[in-house]
Amino acid sequence: MKNQEKRKTGIAFAGHFTRDGVSPFDQFEYDLRTSVIRNPGGDVVFEMTNVEVPRGWSQIATDILAQKYFRKAGVPQPDGSLGRETSVKQVVHRMANCWRMWGERAGYFASVEDATIFYEELSYCMLNQACVPNSPQWFNTGLHESYGITGKPQGHYYVDNTTGKLEKSTSAYERPQPHACFILSVSDDLVNDGGIMDLWVREARIFKYGSGVGTNYSHIRAEDEKLSGGGSSSGLMSFLKIGDRAAGAIKSGGTTRRAAKMVCWTWTTPKLKVS
Repeated sequence: MKNQEKRKTGIAFAGHFTRDGVSPFDQFEYDLRTSVIRNPGGDVVFEMTNVEVPRGWSQIATDILAQKYFRKAGVPQPDGSLGRETSVKQVVHRMANCWRMWGERAGYFASVEDATIFYEELSYCMLNQACVPNSPQWFNTGLHESYGITGKPQGHYYVDNTTGKLEKSTSAYERPQPHACFILSVSDDLVNDGGIMDLWVREARIFKYGSGVGTNYSHIRAEDEKLSGGGSSSGLMSFLKIGDRAAGAIKSGGTTRRAAKMVCWTWTTPKLKVS
């Protein structure tokens, strides 16, 4: 009965780019390429050979995939060891397959066949560069479903789609962080939850998995404004130095890109009393 209800309410898909009986991965020809990063002095800081990509991909797209989006550890290898991803086929499969699995669990598809078409069409489109997800999806999505990668909880929350309740995640990768940007608030408080020092912890959690942060600091007092203890505020810029150094020290998604941090601040001049 439940399956019948899902078929009535689920989403139906029709194939457009893919062909029956042909894997979307077999609709492309592939090259094995080398990706290299050099510092200004010419020294090699990153090099990877035999990077498998569709023949139509540019070298820039190849470099971004190899240097930033390939999982660097914990990926099962043919010889039984653990290593890294080496092919775009692996990355596209782990993302599209994960989305299909999540959709099936939540009853999003009208049938198993519709779920398969969704997976194949989306895989084709990503291989053809017709559509691609944001960076945190490339970094995190499907690592648990495809490779069994897990990790201790990192303070993330999610809404359980069956109960509608907010739950705390028990693993870093079963409920990954796939969102690109977060807008964080910060109160005019030094050490309590939601305050300035707590902000650095929240930002670090977000940066670690490849996402960026935007924060409105308008609640923070300006330099030399009075504090409740009788002193004067050191001002926003003194705290932003800490935040910028923290963001610069964290490699976004564990790769070569520094974390993205955006800031806005508005200070309103106190109104003067007119006698």
